[in-house]
Amino acid sequence: MKFIATDVSDTKEKMLDMVSTQLGKPGFAMDRYFYRSHVTYEAELHNIIFKSWLYAGHVSQVRESGDFFLFEIGEDSLIISKDDRGDISAMHNICRHRGARVCEDKSGNRKAFVCPYHGWAYGMDGELKRAREMDRLEGFDCADYPLKKVKHVVFQGMIFINCDPEAPDFVAPLNRIAKPLGAYDLDNAKVAESKTYRISANWKLCLENYLECYHCSSSHRQYAKMHTLAAPDDKVKPINDAMLARAAEITGVKGITDDYYAYYNDSSAFGACSYHSRYALYDGFKTGSKDGEPVAPLMGKMRGYDGGAGDFQMGPLAFMLNYPDHCVLYRFTPRGLTETDMELVWYVNASAEEGVDYDKDQVSWLWHHTSLEDEYIILRNSEGVNSSFFEPGPYHPEYEALCSEFVRWYLTALKRSNLPDSKSSDMRRNVTAISN
Repeated sequence: MKFIATDVSDTKEKMLDMVSTQLGKPGFAMDRYFYRSHVTYEAELHNIIFKSWLYAGHVSQVRESGDFFLFEIGEDSLIISKDDRGDISAMHNICRHRGARVCEDKSGNRKAFVCPYHGWAYGMDGELKRAREMDRLEGFDCADYPLKKVKHVVFQGMIFINCDPEAPDFVAPLNRIAKPLGAYDLDNAKVAESKTYRISANWKLCLENYLECYHCSSSHRQYAKMHTLAAPDDKVKPINDAMLARAAEITGVKGITDDYYAYYNDSSAFGACSYHSRYALYDGFKTGSKDGEPVAPLMGKMRGYDGGAGDFQMGPLAFMLNYPDHCVLYRFTPRGLTETDMELVWYVNASAEEGVDYDKDQVSWLWHHTSLEDEYIILRNSEGVNSSFFEPGPYHPEYEALCSEFVRWYLTALKRSNLPDSKSSDMRRNVTAISN
């Protein structure tokens, strides 16, 4: 659904009524209202997306001083750059004069950001260096008008941002998954390939599709024949137990099987999800490739193929599936009410040479084709959900349990957005206590 007519009768009060009604139906998919309401979409951006920790990019994208790239969310644009001191900055791509974007290029290297409108010039750290003729304004000081900074952290080579000036700490939650994630040495990994799939559907439909594997057996045949996640837990328990028993010895990584679950309502703070578990591939498959055979040199500290894959979540919208020889990152970014960027990034060992040690088409084959399959089913899902006759059904208690978790977190966040700060904090503590 590329276009949805604006409902002129939609209001914040209606949204909150719908939230209360939906919270009274735990375990059920959401009403169509939440996927087509312009009022709700604006509330989502300001109370969920802009208050969550989001994956922005990798340090290899700003390797040299002067390097930069843009990260776009909704109608907003952020600049991630490295200055002459070697420090990484995250800033809003908005001139402090009249609001024009100071950078249009998606990535590159430069010495300054110069506003194309009136020529205000900013350093790579966002400091205003020159404002033409503004010395005629009494008391004007360039130091008062830097590009607005965005909170960011760099963790194991990945750059995360949060547009909320009061954003909670994200390093401590990430440290809880540092051991298994550290096995892949992402600090020194290289990007073998990246693809962005612009999906003409609401961001929640794209995310919910990722959060469940109920559809995997019917929609992703190649994936399902390799990954035990597509089967009920009890049916693949012996395979998983065998993999977990041998994983540390074969990979050479202590803590490779350490599980940690703290997502959505169970996260340490709002928008600071962190999670890891390791699950098995079926016997005979070593990695996530077209034939299950390795497609690149082993990552980081990995010393062998244990027949397992690391499943990670970092923030509410970023995920990784890490095989011994390559890692795949998923990021979901709202670009409009009916547009979502689903971005995939494939990482390989930093020393691997393209054309010699790996072929990027082979590295990306499985998840590129899986993403095309996802796009197909998400678009059909969107068309059905937007029907006037859609009636939500129940989530599967096992396969779609994480969808239920996300929906409860999402609805609670919308409800909290209309409460005074003190009541909002109390509500959040109560929800966290219940979920624990």
